[in-house]
Amino acid sequence: MESRFNTKLDELKATGNFRILPEQPDSALLNLSSNDYLGLSEDENLYHEFLDSLSKKRLSFTASSSRLLSGNSVEYGQLENLIASTYEKESCLLYNSGYHANVGIISALAGKNDLIVSDKFIHASLIDGVRLSKAQVMRYRHLDHDHLENILASHRDEYDQVFILSESIFSMDGDLADLEKLVELKQKFNCFLYLDEAHAVGAVGQMGLGLAETSGLISEIDFIVGTFGKALASVGAFVCCKKLFKDYLVNHSRTLIYTTALPPVNLAWSKFIFERLPDFQSLRKGLKNLSDQFARQLGQIPQSHIIPFIIGANEATIAQSKSLKANGFHVLPIRYPTVLQGTARLRFSLNAKMTKEQLQPIIKLLKENE
Repeated sequence: MESRFNTKLDELKATGNFRILPEQPDSALLNLSSNDYLGLSEDENLYHEFLDSLSKKRLSFTASSSRLLSGNSVEYGQLENLIASTYEKESCLLYNSGYHANVGIISALAGKNDLIVSDKFIHASLIDGVRLSKAQVMRYRHLDHDHLENILASHRDEYDQVFILSESIFSMDGDLADLEKLVELKQKFNCFLYLDEAHAVGAVGQMGLGLAETSGLISEIDFIVGTFGKALASVGAFVCCKKLFKDYLVNHSRTLIYTTALPPVNLAWSKFIFERLPDFQSLRKGLKNLSDQFARQLGQIPQSHIIPFIIGANEATIAQSKSLKANGFHVLPIRYPTVLQGTARLRFSLNAKMTKEQLQPIIKLLKENE
């Protein structure tokens, strides 16, 4: 009975795609595989300030129920109102994670007479949401907005609603969507635009509101999804949208309805961090300067704080990762199916509190191991 599973695992091992759950990296290693882009997760001052703010409160460490039963704590409303107000959107709805958000929102909104048109490199959580929906699906070549326009011109009239799906900063390549073009096409063809800002929220923008903020297009994007588990050093996710859609999702989004709510203490911490996003602008500037310099040293055009170093073969990528670890750097190999076959890579996720001097040895090590 177990032979099929053993065979599948043996195939993964033979191709260098077998994964194990790693231990947390040793504190002596410089962690370049974390999404803690502002370095807030280890900020002792923030930690103690938050604990001091709770000295006269008793916040539960569990919700013990879904939001639609008894888990909808007052902290939910406080955080949702804060986020909606900050984005100047009608409503905000919280989810337990970015995965819960993307799977639950897309599968609930897109029906059998609808079309989803997505960038080919969208995150697995978006892909799973698309698969669970009843909509027809078409993909456009990565960042090829002319291809997107051709699809819309040929097929828009065949469907009731059309949803354009994209990340703002793509999680494995670190490149950026052209939001002005996406908004232009959304308006031209009367579509909904769904933007996953998971890797931009907190790390990009004067207020830390992501690429939509820097583009001045927040009001033009129908669904803005952000996460707390990356630059905001917490847990959970949110979507900003019209109240109509929030009400619809509360009644139809299964990943919201059928899961235990987030604990009040986590919601309070998320609110504490979100309120302080404008205060972290110096960290965002430092992160951009550091990222730009590191990308240039790798021979790349600077785009974001996610910098891929594509090697190609799994075995060579694993070897580079081990070499870097032996020299004090925690950089895990990224392989298929997370990225396309033949594009295995080291994915450098930079942190605003790193220094140029700390990163400098990496360049030499990569060249030595080519």
